[in-house]
Amino acid sequence: MDALKKIAEGSVKENAPEFHIGDTVKVSVNIREGERERIQMFEGTVIARRGSGVAETFTVRRLSYGVGVERVFPLHSPNVVDVKVVRRGKVRRSKLYYLRDRVGKAAKVKEEIRK
Repeated sequence: MDALKKIAEGSVKENAPEFHIGDTVKVSVNIREGERERIQMFEGTVIARRGSGVAETFTVRRLSYGVGVERVFPLHSPNVVDVKVVRRGKVRRSKLYYLRDRVGKAAKVKEEIRK
């Protein structure tokens, strides 16, 4: 087990972005199309974080033309260029899967005012 941790140490980002469940974030993802590369933005609410170390992932959900779209991003992946927090969310749960069943304003997370 220690050997796996030593191998994973090199892959863990030192300046991992600081965000929490319920936050609305903009994730910059590196997309490769053939030989070209571009950065694509994905903005939505963080509904889950799971795992630890190099295997940590987070799930971002947004509505696109009335259809719910969720993407799971590895936190320490080199393809995840940047994660910017747009607004902080006030939640009392560690997983916000209940937002999948909600529509419209009911699917919103209240904003938390942090000092």
